[in-house]
Amino acid sequence: MIVFEPYNTDESRLLEIKELVEGFLSEPYSIFCYRYFCHSFPEHCFLAVDDALDYKLVGVVIGRRTDHRGTPRGYLGMLAVREEYRGRGIGSILIDKMIESMRGLVDEIVLETEVDNKAALKLYSKHGFIRDKVLTRYYMNGSDAFRLKLFF
Repeated sequence: MIVFEPYNTDESRLLEIKELVEGFLSEPYSIFCYRYFCHSFPEHCFLAVDDALDYKLVGVVIGRRTDHRGTPRGYLGMLAVREEYRGRGIGSILIDKMIESMRGLVDEIVLETEVDNKAALKLYSKHGFIRDKVLTRYYMNGSDAFRLKLFF
């Protein structure tokens, strides 16, 4: 069974989170980036673990809150689900948990995703995110990104 839990700031899963995310996102992040997000905003970071496999990490969403030009804004920084666990709604549940953790605290949530990542675009659209702008050559590999926004 998949269990969803908030991030625990004791760092016991930080390297596991880093390894999972690095396996699916095109951008490399240092351990300090994960520490910043997870320790500064643990209330917006959620894990999906398989309790049948000694609580193996199978998914994660990492978010934060900031002030952007006077507007309280949420940011979905990273979302990853192991390939063998995809199609079970785990990513959707993680997104829902992060959105709910920010409801009433922010006016919008933003994220970026590669323009050719059709699965991600479909998933985020299902949750109400809309395309805000194209970010040309946004990623290190030279690919463009869409900035997506969810308004409350």
